[in-house]
Amino acid sequence: MNIVKTIAEVREQVKAWKKEGLSVGLVPTMGYLHEGHQSLIERAVKENDRVVVSDFVNPTQFAPNEDLESYPRDLERDAALCEKAGADLIFHPEPEEMYAKDACTFVDMRALTKNLCGKTRPIHFSGVCTVVSKLFLIVNPDRAYFGEKDAQQLAVIRRMVRDLNFDIEIVGCPIIREEDGLAKSSRNTYLTKELREAAPVLHKALEEGKQMVLEGERSAEKVRETIKKRIEAEPLAKIDYVEIVDFETIEPIETIKGSVLAAVAVYFGKTRLIDNFILTDI
Repeated sequence: MNIVKTIAEVREQVKAWKKEGLSVGLVPTMGYLHEGHQSLIERAVKENDRVVVSDFVNPTQFAPNEDLESYPRDLERDAALCEKAGADLIFHPEPEEMYAKDACTFVDMRALTKNLCGKTRPIHFSGVCTVVSKLFLIVNPDRAYFGEKDAQQLAVIRRMVRDLNFDIEIVGCPIIREEDGLAKSSRNTYLTKELREAAPVLHKALEEGKQMVLEGERSAEKVRETIKKRIEAEPLAKIDYVEIVDFETIEPIETIKGSVLAAVAVYFGKTRLIDNFILTDI
């Protein structure tokens, strides 16, 4: 497995693979990899001849008051996980490699980004769409893999690929959880022992709401209130949002039907965690 830092090196290697007729999978990450990322890489390895993992903390998706500088980084640890999972190449560029000093071009989306995380992080998805577009153009993958924990991001990327005619299959992969239900996240490392013990309330609340739907409840407001009240019962949890939306449009709904996303964002101290459940064919 190789680690490269330049766009030219990635393109040269992928061009050689494509010349051999090999398929290429891409797993975009911001590094500090965990079992959730590992599951994406392993899925990509099963479905492609070669796999590229991008390991890049993208500055354009962080607002000035967010955790860009403190976001955890450990390339040596990441490389060991990638090698174990079967990746062939890590792309680990510096910001200067990805963005020219006078860069002024961004990919923006108007519809799917105005709710949920887009409401409280207004520049976030412009940065995500821009960097993912750049990675698609650099790597030219046949498939790209994203976790369902970032469900809005997954919906946004799928729409972007459709709207901009990228010839890439977007593969969503299930959430990987700790034994107590907490979704794996690089930001879990920020939690104190006390906050870590409180954080599984997210999964418990979502499971209560999911069970209501599976038992026949179709009022989005009733399910949302159940989830909200369960989280509010935890004194260390401060809700950013609890919403139930159409999974394809990310628009709020009154009646649960079709493909539905129930999503939460909650602060534990200064750490903002997200979680969700997705139900289809309701």
